[in-house]
Amino acid sequence: MAIIITGKNLKIEDVYNVAVRNEKVELHSDALARIKKCRAFIEKKIEEKEIMYGVNTGIGEFSEIVLTEEQIKQFQKYLIYNHSAGIGKPCPIEHVRAAMLSRANVHANGNSACRADITQTLVEMLNKGVTPVVCEKGSVGACGDLSPMSQIALLMMGEGEAFYKGKRLSGKTALDQAGIPIPGLKARDGLACINGSNLTAGMAAIQIYEAERFLKQAEIACAMTLEALMANLKPYDVRLHKLRGFQGAVTSAENIQRMLKGSELLKGIKVKVQDAYSMRSSPQVIGAARDQLRWTRSQLEIELNGVGDNPIFLPDEEVVITGANFQGSPISVPLDMLGAVITMVCVISERRLNRLLNPALSVGLPAFLTKGAGMYSGHMLSQYTADMMIVEQRILSTPASIQSIPAAADQEDFVSMGMNTALKTRQIIDNAYGILGIEFIAAAQALDFRDFKFGTGTQVAHDAVRKVVEHLDVDRTLYTDHNNMMETVKIRKILHAVEEAIGELKTY
Repeated sequence: MAIIITGKNLKIEDVYNVAVRNEKVELHSDALARIKKCRAFIEKKIEEKEIMYGVNTGIGEFSEIVLTEEQIKQFQKYLIYNHSAGIGKPCPIEHVRAAMLSRANVHANGNSACRADITQTLVEMLNKGVTPVVCEKGSVGACGDLSPMSQIALLMMGEGEAFYKGKRLSGKTALDQAGIPIPGLKARDGLACINGSNLTAGMAAIQIYEAERFLKQAEIACAMTLEALMANLKPYDVRLHKLRGFQGAVTSAENIQRMLKGSELLKGIKVKVQDAYSMRSSPQVIGAARDQLRWTRSQLEIELNGVGDNPIFLPDEEVVITGANFQGSPISVPLDMLGAVITMVCVISERRLNRLLNPALSVGLPAFLTKGAGMYSGHMLSQYTADMMIVEQRILSTPASIQSIPAAADQEDFVSMGMNTALKTRQIIDNAYGILGIEFIAAAQALDFRDFKFGTGTQVAHDAVRKVVEHLDVDRTLYTDHNNMMETVKIRKILHAVEEAIGELKTY
């Protein structure tokens, strides 16, 4: 069933399903009518020679220069050429697809004044698998993601490059092979393709979808480690967290309790009166990440369904308003915070890992989880790898949204650096898969040395790990285990196994 583009109800899941799972999209008839109505309005304004930014004027520092009729015809082409100024490797296909969907949904509001052909071409490209080649770097996240979005707009003229059926082709060849007509660019069309933070928003939507499921896996790994360390489970009593009132902590405690249901640790095995913070405050820490993530989702869904453009055209009122709705700060700030809280969850994961490996802290487990200590080093070096990735995460957690550098002769003297935020949050999440994967490996190894009955969820998670990584009896190279488990966390195999056994874990 196709996802309907209306301009008003696009969800994070919709973006993920179109971008990653290649679901089809369809432009709602009401949205098409709004686009056509707005276009008729602007064409009337052009005929009346009303001065409109980016339509019959230059842009940026050149916004005071009024274009002649002949220049108006050529301006959109040169605008796209000039702004196709990125650098670096191509963005992943799913990121570009997410950006295209986000931009089409902006158009669907009927305030961007492009021709309907432009929006319909974006829809056809999504449905037929034509994905523009877009450099990863170049956007400062104000006036929108101008450089990357311009490389998408190049295809509207039959130029640029695109991926199609696994090949990198010229834009014209890709469109021709897919049977998509080239719409060309007329007045306003080019700027309507590029003047919003759509690549940042598209990437953020995918990251939010992944982060929500990552936090569930963090709770699964936590539950395994708690059992392996014979933790006091009273700190996971949901009543405790309800008394404080933070929903994220309540949700985390509930999820971990469900994992531990059936464990003999809940039935009288002697445990410490009070454990270290990394063992008893995981609901508060993971919960804080959940609460932050909920806000990030809310902000991004506002952005996905809002009119991030300049100027804004109001055909019913016959008004053109110039402003700064392209400014990426409203989404770069929550995306910065998302990266920071994912790093925080990884830091506490590593602290639990440390307790599994350190014989002074591991409640009777063998040093570094090997019976041959001295001859063998067990998982000693796994911690080194996790620590390296956490330091990288900490560096990347420095906010990009405060790093503005003025551009365009100081016309654009504050920018959001939203694309930097999206890129670094992507790296933080990718590292997180590896860090959590290492805790999963160590927790499963530690559970092998315990002889009591584990919680139902814990047992299922342990079995899922063992389908990927064998028990470490004699030292072997660990990089294969690390990489295999990182991929397992990324594709959520353990989460799927656990939820199939005990039911879906809560997200918020």
